[in-house]
Amino acid sequence: MAEPLDRVLPWALLLRVHAAVLPRLERALAAHALPLAWYDVLLELNSAPGRRLRMSELGSRVVLSRERVSRVVDELERAGLVRREPNPDDRRSLFAVLTEEGRGRLRAAAPAYLAGIEEHYTRHLDDEEIGVLSRALARVLEAEEPPRR
Repeated sequence: MAEPLDRVLPWALLLRVHAAVLPRLERALAAHALPLAWYDVLLELNSAPGRRLRMSELGSRVVLSRERVSRVVDELERAGLVRREPNPDDRRSLFAVLTEEGRGRLRAAAPAYLAGIEEHYTRHLDDEEIGVLSRALARVLEAEEPPRR
């Protein structure tokens, strides 16, 4: 009789891989004076229409808590990489907007970030495994993550 499948193991391994790889990506970005949290926010803003998102939308897209997002945007604003703009349609909300300087810093750091992902993650997987992981994790996200607008 076959052993029952350990349904918690993939979760535990995902957390351990995350914990092992993140510090390495932080070090890769340190040469660009760009903390990983900053990179994450800049990346989301760069891919948004008009390179801007309402703060609430940004908070739902990044891997930071909502409180941490506000602090990171404060830091990015002080560094000149992001600016806040009032939302003309809703005076209670603000947009976080990627500045040209922010976009330049993101582009300069991207090769180090991508090389870090390759070195510490994807080089250990073949194309079939990458496809299986991508499809499986996308299915979980689709079921659990609120839909993006």
